[in-house]
Amino acid sequence: MISENFNIEAPNYLSKESEILIYARQDAQCIDCFQAFLPVHYRYHRPHSKDEETFIIVNNPDLLMYCDQEFPILRCWAQSQVAAPCALKSKDICQWNNMKYKSIYKNVTLQVPVGLTIHTSLVCSVTLLITILCSTLILVAVFKYGHFSL
Repeated sequence: MISENFNIEAPNYLSKESEILIYARQDAQCIDCFQAFLPVHYRYHRPHSKDEETFIIVNNPDLLMYCDQEFPILRCWAQSQVAAPCALKSKDICQWNNMKYKSIYKNVTLQVPVGLTIHTSLVCSVTLLITILCSTLILVAVFKYGHFSL
């Protein structure tokens, strides 16, 4: 669940940090296990002058648990700290408890390729040339095979 004003196509330098809620599903092979998959989308980064890559740090997630009346032994609803939707397709807000867990890695660092600033004029020139060529081919096809009536 992503906030409504989240623009996935915005470049890195125009983006703000955002919050994504992922609801885990119970694993069919393990009674006490849950699975969640996080799709990762690399944002566009500014070209660099020397390096052909940049590093992105993905911080460890917060693990939230919702306790309702079915778990009276835990009594964790009295310790709830975070307000979030109760379910994926629900607009009801519930209080969730922020759980502590042992992380295998501190943070995940991703290496993303970026362009070089010395290639800017070449990239712009080739893009302009291809745009003019394709536009010309489309206009030729329209005038050659198009049927016009006034």
